[in-house]
Amino acid sequence: MMSIDRFDRSPRGAMRSLISRALAFTALWLAVSNADPSGFAAGTIAVIAATWTSLVLLPAEGRRVSPVALGHLVLRFLRQSTVAGTDVAWRALDPRLPLRTGFVIYPTQLASGPLRNTFCAVSSLLPGTLPTGADASGALLIHCLDTHGPVLEQLTEEEAMLTRALEDGGSYD
Repeated sequence: MMSIDRFDRSPRGAMRSLISRALAFTALWLAVSNADPSGFAAGTIAVIAATWTSLVLLPAEGRRVSPVALGHLVLRFLRQSTVAGTDVAWRALDPRLPLRTGFVIYPTQLASGPLRNTFCAVSSLLPGTLPTGADASGALLIHCLDTHGPVLEQLTEEEAMLTRALEDGGSYD
């Protein structure tokens, strides 16, 4: 099996990061301002400042993103959000369904940093789970509505999908 370089540290990779961030901030500005042409000057300054700030605070690592693996991750997220949201609503409306709230400890393989933060953000958006911090060993503390459910298995699968999509160039099995 061929080894894939995890990071594209070339000037081309850095330029790609700069352009993608500037485009994202431009899209955000257009959405917020309703694409009002009178705000073009302020929008241009805001986009330049936001892009520069993002590059200073989170330098470009040139991560390779796999569109296929990212697509799988997004589809899984949408499906899980729908199922979990329905489950949370069902539990809230039906007093016969038990809430077995508590914490589970998830020993993540992700080092502290942007990828781990992304994992926490994604898992916090799924109803029923909320990362609340880390213990002394670095494992994540996850608050759950149902600690008897397959929380650890789901988090393991989420972590693997996120890693495939954003860290290793997207080898999707």
